[in-house]
Amino acid sequence: MVDDELPALEELAYLLRKDPRIGTLRTASSGAEALRALDAEAVDVVFCDVRMPGLDGLDLARVLARFSQRPQVVFVTAYDRHAIDAFDLRATDYVMKPVRAERLAEAVRRVVESVGTGPDAVTKPEDETIAVELGGVTRFVQRSQVRFVEAHGDYARLHTTTSSHLVRIPLTTLEERWAEAGFVRIHRSTLVALPHVDEIRVDGGRCAVRLGDRVLQVSRRHTKELRDRLVRAASLSKDPR
Repeated sequence: MVDDELPALEELAYLLRKDPRIGTLRTASSGAEALRALDAEAVDVVFCDVRMPGLDGLDLARVLARFSQRPQVVFVTAYDRHAIDAFDLRATDYVMKPVRAERLAEAVRRVVESVGTGPDAVTKPEDETIAVELGGVTRFVQRSQVRFVEAHGDYARLHTTTSSHLVRIPLTTLEERWAEAGFVRIHRSTLVALPHVDEIRVDGGRCAVRLGDRVLQVSRRHTKELRDRLVRAASLSKDPR
């Protein structure tokens, strides 16, 4: 836990110690002190404030991103305007101060889910929390909730089952970052999440995919790639017996 304000640090430690999923806790009052502690021992997650003198929380996260065994990062801050930067840095969560016990418990759940259950756990891409702004309010969407993504210039619109959100990130960046999570391009302006594809349709040589009540056209250029990805996914999911 990293925070330059001692009362905030003590309150966070108090709440985390009450959670049975938390093991050993370490505290630091600055980004530099946190790096010295991380040099001495590996940790699973760093809960850190954003605004700190010297090396702030965002700078600390950028350094941690270069670690060979990168710890997860949960930002704990009173400022919501850094949420987009937190997404760009692949933070596991972004918790607002004053910290509520139930909200912190949800952040811990996301951390534990990403860590897995041990060395024999099946390795899968960590889910991401995406910060989106709606009417001046910052909300959070899980990548696993996103069914498909549409390009809007230098922005992208994320579509879930119930809503859509515009984020300040190009489609090409999401295509590269989310490839291992099953996102594949079906059109120059569209990505789909294969786990959400209910069926693939071919009519008159044209291909389309259905995701719930939405049907999206697949360009001829991307049809073969889509079919190959679906076949590979199906073969991996077969019972080895």
